Amino acid sequence: MADSIQRHSAAIGGAFLLLLTAFIQPAMAARYASMIVDERTGTVLHAVNPDRRVYPASLTKMMTLYHVFEGLTTGRLSLDTKFPVSRRASRRPKSRLDLKKGQTITVRDAISALIIKSANDVATLVAEGLGGTEENFAAMMTQKAHRLGMTRTVFRNASGLPDQDQVTTARDMVRLTIAIRRDFPQFIHYFSKQSFTYRGRTFNSHNRMLKRYKGTNGMKTGYVRASGFNIATSVERDGERLIGVVFGGKSAGKRDTHMITLFRRVFDSIAENGKFQPKLPAVADRKPGKVLPVADARKGTVRDDDSSDWAVQVGAFERFAPAHLEATRASRLAPSLSRARIVVKSTPSAGRSVYRARLAGLTEESAGRACRTLKRKKMRCMVVRTDDGTAEGDN
Repeated sequence: MADSIQRHSAAIGGAFLLLLTAFIQPAMAARYASMIVDERTGTVLHAVNPDRRVYPASLTKMMTLYHVFEGLTTGRLSLDTKFPVSRRASRRPKSRLDLKKGQTITVRDAISALIIKSANDVATLVAEGLGGTEENFAAMMTQKAHRLGMTRTVFRNASGLPDQDQVTTARDMVRLTIAIRRDFPQFIHYFSKQSFTYRGRTFNSHNRMLKRYKGTNGMKTGYVRASGFNIATSVERDGERLIGVVFGGKSAGKRDTHMITLFRRVFDSIAENGKFQPKLPAVADRKPGKVLPVADARKGTVRDDDSSDWAVQVGAFERFAPAHLEATRASRLAPSLSRARIVVKSTPSAGRSVYRARLAGLTEESAGRACRTLKRKKMRCMVVRTDDGTAEGDN
């Protein structure tokens, strides 16, 4: 996966100002992260705090499902295999199917329950069925995550229920989403189902993106109080397949609206700039469990203008949200910055983080012109070089 944001990244500006203000309040900024990647190439199209450790909540269930799909592929499981319900599983908190000790559920129904209902009792019984105990299964999940390149992820349970040691990143969840689609295409249709019926009860999907945004074909939502509202989304439009992840939404509705806005701006950028050429190497080999080295974007991508490694910096702030808002204001004040990449780069300073607000993807000349325009409008700025080997937007 490319470790720097490419020239074709969408700027988060203009009308996005009010939306961002509503979405990210100061208390939420510490757990906010987002990323959009081209599934075929691994090209990063948008990233804010992609490597910040956050709580996965029910996005965890995607890794639980990865193991179920792997079991089906290897023959260890069939769709008609039945998992028994233990006392521990039956006592998992909501969301759940309200299964009772001694009952059974088929793998087929378990898949739908995990994706659509996000059932915590089902996650536990699957973990016990595949790993003996949920603790052992969580260790298997972590090991699998690291083999898939999810190096900053640790699992402690199969459901995503609160655990301070269960952490992930937006980049790692993008990798997992891509891995599921790549390794198990025969099961992807489950993620697009909007309801399923079990024992006479019909459950509707928590993933309202399936109805709200054309081209959405999965994947998973999640929420715990410590994480806010999270989502991993797969979208295909006009032959482009993008994977998006958002962490830290204030509500399910605001999270979805934010995700849609990010996708729209990325697709607008694609339409304006054309498709990505040449294609980068695949993120990983298509054989489950085997991961190839991550491609270096600067070596793997031929850019139209190799001098576009400059940015306009418009300030340094103690919090993420004010930095992003100042960069957004700059993109409105200087028309030449309307398509620049907004990058909020966090760096340590005197024992704390400083958030530097930049508009990137510019030539030295265009950055200089834009900065002069901003200064005429009484906004402080400086021109900086960004090609320093650091992934822009990384934390």
